Amino acid sequence: MLDRTKSPTNDTKDLPSSLEAVNDYFYEQGFTDGLPIIPPTPDRVDLMLTGMSWRDPDAIVGVVPPAMGVATLRAIATNAVMAGCIPAYLPVVVAALEAVLEKQYGLAHRQTTTHAGAPLLIVNGPIIKDIGLNYGNGVFGPGWRANATIGRALRFTVANIGGAVPAQTDFCQHAHPGKYTYCIAEHQAANPWEPLHVERGFKPEDSVVTVINAEAPHSMTENVQTDPFEIMRTFADTMATFGGNNLYSQGNPVVVLGPEHAQHIAAAGWHKKDIQMALFQMARKPWGIAKDHGKSKGPFFPKWVNKNDPNALVPIVNEPKDLLVIVAGGAGGKSMWCPTAGAQSLAVSKIIERGP
Repeated sequence: MLDRTKSPTNDTKDLPSSLEAVNDYFYEQGFTDGLPIIPPTPDRVDLMLTGMSWRDPDAIVGVVPPAMGVATLRAIATNAVMAGCIPAYLPVVVAALEAVLEKQYGLAHRQTTTHAGAPLLIVNGPIIKDIGLNYGNGVFGPGWRANATIGRALRFTVANIGGAVPAQTDFCQHAHPGKYTYCIAEHQAANPWEPLHVERGFKPEDSVVTVINAEAPHSMTENVQTDPFEIMRTFADTMATFGGNNLYSQGNPVVVLGPEHAQHIAAAGWHKKDIQMALFQMARKPWGIAKDHGKSKGPFFPKWVNKNDPNALVPIVNEPKDLLVIVAGGAGGKSMWCPTAGAQSLAVSKIIERGP
């Protein structure tokens, strides 16, 4: 068991020059995710800080629970170096950290819970193309440096500064691969409707990151039906499950529409609000069955569901707009479903600073 008593950002230390020795030391201290890191030398950290040269490197960005470690820009940059970021990625990492530090995200609980959630970053705006974020084929997978290292940098930051040590303070029973990195961009060119950041009140020209604590993505295959209602029927059956937190505490779960499904739905004249309304109405289970499963005893169950009626249908969101719907991925008849922790952790969106 690794014992971590200090963060790699607290001080500097003279280590052997070999990459192997540095990685061995960082791993032994519990500063890594088990994969090799880039040594955060002072020169590399200073170079990373050029990505946000308009900010004071020693200014406090926030305090990260549960250890209540102080996250300065320099400390964040140190973790970004370790993750393999380049300076252009730093503003996304900082904005993502600012998002998870908001009260509605509930980071203190997310860092220590048994639930298998991880911060999912969804990026919108011009920065997608500027830094090469993937929004198409394999969007949740490997092969793109920006996606991989930005998500990893946030993970290092909340773990190393916040003290979320696996099996010591982070009691996630199983976790999922998103705990290594979980960062995607929206395929705005394939989106027939407003992109997520515009829906959430930002300007089209803004660069924005939305963060939500999500489980691993689950594929929803519909290669036969092209009618929107029938596509929704397939989705709803996948989404409303007894084992999912959203059935019992709702929140902001995420539907990632593949471009093909989005095209079929839009061609029939549907808008995003129609998708949200259809899934709000269809992705439900009867209370008479749901009450004996999952987290039916939890405190966040919607009060307007009549628990005296076994036929009352329990939804996965409290109202249609709570469901996040984006477009991403490549060609084919598949979309993705990302369940979340429920009402204990809600989505937060933050502007990504692009300089003065």
